[in-house]
Order: sequence, then C-alpha cells, then structure tokens
Amino acid sequence: MQVEQKTILESTEEYASVFFDQHISDKYTYHNLQHTINVVNAVKEICAQENLTEEVIESLEIAAWFHDMGYDQGAEGHEQRSAEYATKFLTEQGFSKDRIHTICANILATKYPQVPTTLAEKILCDADLNHLGKDTYWDRCGKVRQELALVKDLIMDEQEWIDFELEFMKNHKFHTTVGQTTYEKNKLKHIKLLIKQKARLNPDSLSSDEIVILAKKTEKKKKKNKSKKKVEKKIPLGRGVETMYRTTYRTHVNLSSIADNKANIMLSINAIIVSISVSTLVPKFSDNPKLIAPTLLLLLVCLASIVFATLSTMPKVTEGVFSREDIRQKRSNLLFFGNFYNMKMEDFHWGMQEMIKDSDFLYSSMTRDLYFLGKVLAKKYSYLRTCYRIFMYGLILSVIAFAYVFAA
Repeated sequence: MQVEQKTILESTEEYASVFFDQHISDKYTYHNLQHTINVVNAVKEICAQENLTEEVIESLEIAAWFHDMGYDQGAEGHEQRSAEYATKFLTEQGFSKDRIHTICANILATKYPQVPTTLAEKILCDADLNHLGKDTYWDRCGKVRQELALVKDLIMDEQEWIDFELEFMKNHKFHTTVGQTTYEKNKLKHIKLLIKQKARLNPDSLSSDEIVILAKKTEKKKKKNKSKKKVEKKIPLGRGVETMYRTTYRTHVNLSSIADNKANIMLSINAIIVSISVSTLVPKFSDNPKLIAPTLLLLLVCLASIVFATLSTMPKVTEGVFSREDIRQKRSNLLFFGNFYNMKMEDFHWGMQEMIKDSDFLYSSMTRDLYFLGKVLAKKYSYLRTCYRIFMYGLILSVIAFAYVFAA
C-alpha cells in the first residue's frame, strides 16, 4: 500500500505546530500558534481578492507559518531568526534559493515599523496585524498586554495602556487595497473608542488630534439626532389629527360628566336613606331594640357609599405654577387651569405664545393633558365602582338583617 505524500503546506503546518509546542513559552499569550493560524487565514482572505499565482500564494502561506518562530529566543530580532528557520526547512524540502529568498523577504518585511515594497510583503504585513481592524481586536490587545506583563514584567495602568495602544494604532497603516477597504474602517472605530476611554479617565490628557477625532464623533451624533428630529417634525398634523384630539377631549369631558352625575345620584339616594332611617327607625330603638343592629348596618353602608361618592368628585389642588424654564424645556402643560392659576399674567401669556409658535410643543401639551385627564377619570371610576359595590352588597345585607329581625 502506497503512503500518500504530504504537500509542502501540510508539512509546514505540522512543523510549525510542533515547533510552537516545544520551543515557544506559554508566557507568549499573543505571539503563539493561534496568532500564526490567524495570520495564515488572513493571508488566504486577502489573496482571495488579489490576482496572484498559486506559487505566490503558497509562498505567502509558508512565510505566515514561519514569521513568528523566532520568538523561541525572545522578541528582539525574531524576524531574522524566523527567516533562518524557514531557510533551513525549505532547503531540506528542495526549494530553490530564489524562492527561499522571496519567502524570507516576506518574513523580514513584518518587522515593525513595517516598510513593505512588494505586493506579497504588503499582504503578509496586513495579515500579521489584521486584528487591528477586526472584532477580535479587544481580545487580542488584551493578550498583548498580558504577554508584556509576563515576558518583560511591563505592567501598565489603564491610562498608560491606552496611550501605548493609541500610539501604535496611529503609527500603523494597512498597505493592501483589501486592508484599506476592509480593515481600516473598523480600526478607526477602535481608535475612537480608545480615545473615548482616555477622555473618561483623564480629559486633560487628550492631545489636539484626539480632541478633533472626539469632536467629529460628537458632531456626527448631533447631526444624526437632528436628522431624526427633522423626520419626526415632518409627521403630518392635519385635520385628521385635530379631529382626533377634539373627539378624544369631548369623550373625556362626557365621561367625567357621567361620573359626576353617578356620584350625585349615590349622594342623593344615600342621604335620603340616612335621613329617613334617623327620623323613623332611631326613635323606635327603645321600644324595639332588635332594630338597632340592622339600622346601624344600613347607616354604615350609606355613610361608606357617601364617602366614596364624595372622593370621586373631590377636586385635586395642584401648585398652579410653571417656571419659564419648564416652558422652554417643554415640560409644562398650560392647557389645564390647575397648572397656571398661580402664575403671573405676563408669564402665562408668554408661555402660551411659545406653545402656539411650536406645533410640537402644542400637540405634546395636548397629549399630556389627555393622559392626565385619563388618569383622573380612572380614579373617579375606581371610587365610583367601590361606592356602587358597597351600596349594592350593603343594601342586600341590610334588607336580610331587617327581614331576620321581623321574622324572629
């Protein structure tokens, strides 16, 4: 049985995996095998949008597998060591000197600050730092911070770390068309978020260019909010809306009038029952003591009904004053007398003029007025419902009590 021969990429991947496992310390939480795999995948992603030969793509993937192997002896000069490891491995694989030289040139181009010259070098440089423009940025930069603390004993506070990251991000640039169109936009978002964090920690530490970036972001938000407000103001407020408000007001007033009439009916009926009971039944207590209990029950029922009927019609007294600042901030409702009866005439007149000039203010005031009218109505009907229940069930119990007394 013939054993299938491995491809050069499969052999390179296997070699890299073993090398990182055996020679790269666990302290390198960022420059590890996972980072190398991410770079290889980024090379494939960028190459898929470039018109390259299979040989160039293969060479780039090999360079990506080797580009950080030099970390076995630390960060300093790791690119040169990585190129040497690649030269040794590829020579054993029978690669030509020219191709090995090209692969090594790609590896050396990743040295920071990056100054790539060929398209292949630019691709590997962008792939090496692609996380700057991806959602994985925050996780990866956290691993860089951890690595610096473990390897170099470099521990930075939040302010120092943000300054370190901003300095790196501002000095970096993507070189390929794919990097500039795909990664750059997200990278700028990350820079803005870093500046925002810096401003939160120490606003005085912001540089002039950082203040400009932050101001642009704020201005963009304001414009967005303004455009939203403009869209809201374009809502048509014609006859249909006015009819709706007029009809709703009329309905609220009618319901309030009905509630007051019902309360008046209950007050009248219970007052009559109380007066008749006091004048007719109370004098007979001495002759017929059995009437005391049912009479007192009837009187208690009537008094409770009167109390809840009175509560449903009792007006609520408000402060009756709104300041000019409330009116400017559109927090006032000048359509209800309880909100302005203590105001000076000139203040009220000024407030009404302000409301009339601003249709949004006017309609929002009407909306608030309807809302609070509804709240008052709900309370009225709640008291009335309690009143009617007390009267109905209490009257039934009183009649049963009187029947029991007379039957005994």
